[in-house]
Amino acid sequence: MSEVLSWVFAALFLLVVAAWYLSYTAARLDRLHVRLSGTLAALDARLVRRAEAAVELANSGLLDGATSLILANAAAGSLEAPADHGEERELAENDLTEALDLALTPEAVAELRSTPLGQDVLSRVGSACTRVQLARRFHNDAVTDVRRVRRKWAIRLFHLAGYTPMPHTVEFNDEAPEHLTPV
Repeated sequence: MSEVLSWVFAALFLLVVAAWYLSYTAARLDRLHVRLSGTLAALDARLVRRAEAAVELANSGLLDGATSLILANAAAGSLEAPADHGEERELAENDLTEALDLALTPEAVAELRSTPLGQDVLSRVGSACTRVQLARRFHNDAVTDVRRVRRKWAIRLFHLAGYTPMPHTVEFNDEAPEHLTPV
């Protein structure tokens, strides 16, 4: 009788350890998904701030009319792009980056730095561009962590991720114009 009881306790112990592991893994996956949501929200906020800084630069009157129009259109496209980070949103962000590159040539940056308003607007655009780069990197790191955990056998076997779609990285050109960096 005691041998059977030992086997029952051993089986119960293994069952409790397995339940604890699955519970711990599910909670960890949930925390990673919450982190992922936070990084995506931060990235969205930074993208909006970059577009607003570009609109501010376009409306400052410090650039020529054609450059201001190109920059304002690209910024408007970024602000009006769909909230989900699909191909359309990435194209809009690439267009804004390209417009910033076209608008902020070395000569234009030197001219903008010669006025206090220009210095202020340039610092806002530069700060917004840097923050977009950081936010995108943080988000892509969070995506990598979620994907790594979701590939584990226990998560796939016990369907711990539920119906949550597999996240994907956000890829677009977010490089700030090279002449924008402080001298």
